[in-house]
Amino acid sequence: MSAKFAFIDGEKDRFPISKMCAWLNVSTSGYYEWRDRAPSPTARRRERLTAMITAIFQANHGTYGYRRIHAVLLRSGEQVSDELVRELMRELDLVACQPRPWRPTTTEADQAHRIPDLLARDFTATEPGTKLVGDIT
Repeated sequence: MSAKFAFIDGEKDRFPISKMCAWLNVSTSGYYEWRDRAPSPTARRRERLTAMITAIFQANHGTYGYRRIHAVLLRSGEQVSDELVRELMRELDLVACQPRPWRPTTTEADQAHRIPDLLARDFTATEPGTKLVGDIT
C-alpha cells in the first residue's frame, strides 16, 4: 500500500489526489493518514544511519567501503549489521574508490649500478648496422 501512496504523493502536482486514489483502488482517507503519519522508529534509524554513513564516507575521501564503515560504526557504539551498511550505501550510490599506491615509473640507480652510456646519447649512425639501440618501453 505504501508504494501506491508514495506514487500518489509524487504525482499529486499533476493529477488530483482523489482521482489517483480511485485509479489505484485505495481510499483517500488512507492516503492522508499515510501522509500525516510520523516516521516509524526503523525509518528514523535508517535516516540517522544514512547521515552517519555519508559523513564517514566523505570524511575518508570516498575510499572506505562498507566493511570499513561498518567497523567505524561498531567502534562508535552503533549496533548495525554489515549488510545494512551495504544496502544503505547502494541506495546512496556510494562506491568506494581504492587509490593505487604511488610508485615511481623509473628509478635512478647509484653510480656503481648504472648502465654505461656507450653512445654518449648520440643515436645517429653514418651507415646501417653500426649503432643498434633499443628501448624497454
